[in-house]
Amino acid sequence: MSTAHYMKAFITPLHVETHADLLSSTESLAGAPTYRILRVRKSKDYKPPKDLFYEISMEETRGGYVPWVGDLIALTNVKLKCIDDLRKTQQSYHVAFVHAVKRGNRLTASILSSKPIVDEEGLKNGTLFAVRLINLTTNLRIWRSLHLELEGRNMNVIEKVLQNNFNDDGDCTICSSRKKSDAASACIRDTLQSSNLNSSQEAAVLSCIHTARCWHQYTVKLVQGPPGTGKTKTASCLLHALLRMKCRTLTCAPTNIAVVEVAARVVSTVADLVEYETYGMGDIILFGNWERMKVDGDQNDLLHVFLDHRADILEKSFDPSTGWKHILALLISLLEDSEAQYHLYLQDNMGKEGLLTCEQFVWKRFDFSGKQLKFCIVNLYTHLPTTLISLQVMRIMTRALDLMTSLETLLLSLSAADEGLKQILGENEDEERKLHNRIKLINEKRECLNTLRLLSLKFQVPEFADKNAIEKFCLSNACLIFCTVSSSARLHSIRMAPLRCLVIDEAAQLKECESTIPLQLFGLHHAILIGDERQLPAIVNSEISGKAGFGRSLFERLVKLGCKSHLLNIQYRMHPSISLFPNTEFYGSQVLDAPNVKETGYRRRFLQGDMFESYSFINLAHGKEEFVEQRSFKNTVEAAAAADIVGRLFKDINGTGQKVSIGIISPYQAQVHAIQEKIGKFISDSDSAFSVSVGTVDGFQGGEEDLIIISTVRSNENGSVGFVSNPQRANVALTRARFCLWILGNEATLVRSGSIWKKIVNDAKHRQCFYNAEEDESLDQAITESLIEHGRLDVLLRTHSPLFRNARWMVFFSDDFRRSVARVKNVRICKEVLSLLAKLSNGWRQRQSRKKRSLMVPSGISSPLIEQYNVSGQLNMVWTVDILQENSFWIHVLKVWDILPSSDIPKLAMSLDTLFWNYTEEQMNLCLYKCMEGNLVVPMRWTVDSSSDRQGSCGDADAVQLPKSLASLCLEDEPGTTGKAARKQWRLKRN
Repeated sequence: MSTAHYMKAFITPLHVETHADLLSSTESLAGAPTYRILRVRKSKDYKPPKDLFYEISMEETRGGYVPWVGDLIALTNVKLKCIDDLRKTQQSYHVAFVHAVKRGNRLTASILSSKPIVDEEGLKNGTLFAVRLINLTTNLRIWRSLHLELEGRNMNVIEKVLQNNFNDDGDCTICSSRKKSDAASACIRDTLQSSNLNSSQEAAVLSCIHTARCWHQYTVKLVQGPPGTGKTKTASCLLHALLRMKCRTLTCAPTNIAVVEVAARVVSTVADLVEYETYGMGDIILFGNWERMKVDGDQNDLLHVFLDHRADILEKSFDPSTGWKHILALLISLLEDSEAQYHLYLQDNMGKEGLLTCEQFVWKRFDFSGKQLKFCIVNLYTHLPTTLISLQVMRIMTRALDLMTSLETLLLSLSAADEGLKQILGENEDEERKLHNRIKLINEKRECLNTLRLLSLKFQVPEFADKNAIEKFCLSNACLIFCTVSSSARLHSIRMAPLRCLVIDEAAQLKECESTIPLQLFGLHHAILIGDERQLPAIVNSEISGKAGFGRSLFERLVKLGCKSHLLNIQYRMHPSISLFPNTEFYGSQVLDAPNVKETGYRRRFLQGDMFESYSFINLAHGKEEFVEQRSFKNTVEAAAAADIVGRLFKDINGTGQKVSIGIISPYQAQVHAIQEKIGKFISDSDSAFSVSVGTVDGFQGGEEDLIIISTVRSNENGSVGFVSNPQRANVALTRARFCLWILGNEATLVRSGSIWKKIVNDAKHRQCFYNAEEDESLDQAITESLIEHGRLDVLLRTHSPLFRNARWMVFFSDDFRRSVARVKNVRICKEVLSLLAKLSNGWRQRQSRKKRSLMVPSGISSPLIEQYNVSGQLNMVWTVDILQENSFWIHVLKVWDILPSSDIPKLAMSLDTLFWNYTEEQMNLCLYKCMEGNLVVPMRWTVDSSSDRQGSCGDADAVQLPKSLASLCLEDEPGTTGKAARKQWRLKRN
């Protein structure tokens, strides 16, 4: 395949994906950033009909949205809440592209509009708004790359991967011949061994290093890092070795977070090993968006290498009027002839009062200049590359600082003596002989002066026109450069020494078309791709582009073609019970558990019970998925269960001194929001002793926590699980935990899906790690509370409901009762009804003195059987004891007829008279018969033939104490339970 054909293949999917991204953004306009436009005017570049450039001034609010270059915005005269608002606007809307942004006294932006903008349009009343739709920067950079519009246009590496027989060709034969005798190789090997790498990590690093030293061929290396195998550590060791080799390398990743992580690791390694404080940091550069990378004062080492910060510091040091040259010359002049400097001071301030003495003048000038010189020296050896500031110059600088400090101390001790400083700095030889204690000061003054003179000869700072020129200088001379893949497009426009190596971290998350941006950099010979195709790929919104493989990475494509990769095969993160399934399912059992995770101390128990061991699947059969806005799902039962677990963890762990990090993962953003609402008070940052974070699978990729709770959300009868079925997504979710992983899900739905989740459920059962949520009293209670809260009483009155799991009586509900309960919206009343049902089903009855039989019940056939219990003082629950023939037995059952006001009871009683009219006297007597077990009424059981003798059984089991979860629903002191309405026909309730 030709490179032209290769590049062209991505263009149409890129078009379609951009359209899908824009469509997705318009579907969520309610939450889109919006700002009010105060002024619109044509810019100097305005040239109709195409170049419709305008400058707009916007209202800036504290903490509000600030537009970015590359934003696509809609200009309208109304605030948009949905896409339909665009159709409702009286004026036509404009689409514009943000070309530049300036922040000064007022926030302004240069935009390119799709149509001419009339100045008066909406502005008289201040009603013109701009709403952000999408940022096109990355897609535009990909577009330029695919059309070969980038300045580098180096296709050597791309041509290599397009060869039919492409594979890792191994080491260059020319370079291999000098490996053993090369002192640098031995030094690098010693460095790697001291880094405590395992054998697979070391093999991967050495292979990449040997490749990087070759100038004779173009190569692509693959390093596969399964979860917890030390991928970032391996990458940082590799980059540190390349830094020592002075091999100019660009390190990229798809996201700012990933770039910052690997850069921070490398900077930390270098900082620990440098000989002179921060000397050598100038060889490393991180550039990109300050706010998105979140580089701040808390990360001082990373701040040292951030390009914007570096350019600001160097601009001050290079300033000819206040910087290095000026301060150095001032100090030399002061030490050479302080009296002349003082006389100039007197002339300039002649006639003024409060003039300084000579001693005061010298001391003040020396103190000020010394601080300025120290500022310049420290920042110059920190921020300049070692190619410009050698180790020799660095040592001279540090010697100068030491001498300045010593001289300052001596001057301070002698500053009180009359004419002391003048005599010493004037080098009066007679005084030298007389004042032996001043000889040291004189000598140090001479040495300091000579050192400063030497610095002025040995080191010259470059001159630059502006900050932009300084940034280009830094990028041109750095050895290691870090940025996102998209931001690497900036390097194409800078004339600099060629970059020999490209390292892409998280390469399996990068669209192949996007990787062409850095692969075309001038002079590039080698690309090292570090990632794991078994984890999440790039996100693709368009179904069409997705099917076309637009989201596939170069890493994944090469692996599928059979290209050799270096597998990191020891994982250090997960307890073996957590790593077992993903290792077997996704990595063919090739990944080993490190000794640290197999130690007894690595097994931690956060909650009591087998359900909360290191690994478990917790079945929530009564969950219900709900489709909400923004094409997302949520499951309130699973959210309640997760919240209950977090609450118990906080109660048990808080105050114990333990530091525990908890992550809750869900595939759906709506579920993330639902859980966050439930546990908002527990969510905290990672520095807290008890930290909780909630996010999607995508958000957790690359992260890890002590304990992970997964909410799978999907709960339906047909086994539909959508993108949850993606094995890569499952792999990421399953591999984030260190000590405990608890999965919440609907067993039936996941098994019916036939997806990877069926295997997960079956594996949990096979390993005896499968549990029903109702087995835990607290979870049972949380589920019941959630069902009541969301009006899902039908579940609680359904067969196998938690309400009747341990009930003594079989309970039936009429359709009238189900309908009446469904109409009750008061949660307190619902709880009281369910509590009453739970107690009745276990034999509790109101005492005769408390029972209030209605005087309105007419005397009829059913009147001896009818029981009515008041609920909340407003309603009455009407029920009877009945008999049911089951096989050859008559058994007692409860039938609940309705919940209704007292005034409606006579009508119900008349209906029941009709029903019981067909009962024989003997059957009626059986219904009235009671069997007591202590204070409880338990159901009777007779054989059909012996029923006339009333020789019955009170059952074959003792009364079972109700679960605490149901008892807590009771508004009185007696035990209670919960229930749920279901179908029209009678249902038998049993375990």
